[in-house]
Amino acid sequence: MAEAESDLKQTVLADRHAAAGARFVPFAGYRMPIQYDPKRGGGIVEEHRWTRTQASLFDVSHMGIVDIVGADAGQALERLLPAALADQPLGSQRYSFLLNQTGGIIDDLMVTRLEDNLWRLVINAANRAADLAWLTRNLDPGVAVEPRDDLSLVALQGPAAGAVLAGIDPAVDALYFMQAGTATLAGTACALTRSGYTGEDGFELALPVDRAGAIADLLLADERVRWAGLGARDTLRLEAGLCLHGHDIGPEVTPVEAALTWAIPKRRRAGQDFIGAQPVYRQIQDGAAIRLVGLRPEGRAPVREETDLFDAAGADAGTVTSGSFSPMLEAPIALALVKADLAKPDMVLTARVRGRDIPCRVAPLPFVPHRYRRRTT
Repeated sequence: MAEAESDLKQTVLADRHAAAGARFVPFAGYRMPIQYDPKRGGGIVEEHRWTRTQASLFDVSHMGIVDIVGADAGQALERLLPAALADQPLGSQRYSFLLNQTGGIIDDLMVTRLEDNLWRLVINAANRAADLAWLTRNLDPGVAVEPRDDLSLVALQGPAAGAVLAGIDPAVDALYFMQAGTATLAGTACALTRSGYTGEDGFELALPVDRAGAIADLLLADERVRWAGLGARDTLRLEAGLCLHGHDIGPEVTPVEAALTWAIPKRRRAGQDFIGAQPVYRQIQDGAAIRLVGLRPEGRAPVREETDLFDAAGADAGTVTSGSFSPMLEAPIALALVKADLAKPDMVLTARVRGRDIPCRVAPLPFVPHRYRRRTT
């Protein structure tokens, strides 16, 4: 059932989106901008290309920010996350996930160690309530789960993002990919990480709600920065080969099937001491029946989510989980869960779209190279 407009929440920046000519859509219980006025430099394709060449500001305040606090918080979180939190340095971030008993991905998230006894999670908007319940139910009673509803979250993404922020507070120039720090913006101390979900260099900034508007105005005053909406965010993450929960991954898909085993360090694999560890370990050892792959469909027509795929003999091969047209490659791209024996580079599968068969070649990920700012020494 579609969400009624009156039931939707909106972020503190909603008035600024409207002033910029945003087109809003319901998303995860919020009224969110999907794109901006094409007459003012907006539109999904233009916003996408601007992010790849300059810097775009995304309002992602619908995401959940949750602090996990307590003397044994890291140890307690290791029971729920297959990340090596005990080894995680202060001021660093990791990608991880909450798993169910069968190894399925309840949610994927970012986890940052801010202090010895303070960890911050950024969780997906649609899973916020379920994640909070899961954390509260499974963490030790002495560990506090604290939703940070006093914070807004924005993402500044693109090759100019570092220069834009360093021009306001030079301290951010010391940060590399997946590191956390603070910056003073419009006279306000803000927590930030050098990360994002576009494949570009960039930052996610946690802003006090009552200062989010002033800080957004400050960033947008730079001619290199423009608003971008959820439409461009989706095409950017797809070009970068990044999974979207509820589409490419979910409670029925394990990290092994989703080609995310890299996010489970050897120590955690060997220990098998997190929820869902045994089924995940068995798949690591024996292989999984399905696997997430990239696809390059032939022609120019996008092959969309839930499109069936077939092998050369016409047998079921899998299903497309995300699909769109790539503004940078000027060609369709897709992610799909396919049978493991078909998940080979250059394997050709067939997508059936409105009665027409479209050849799709299995392709390496990402489709567009990542350009994170990593340490070189």
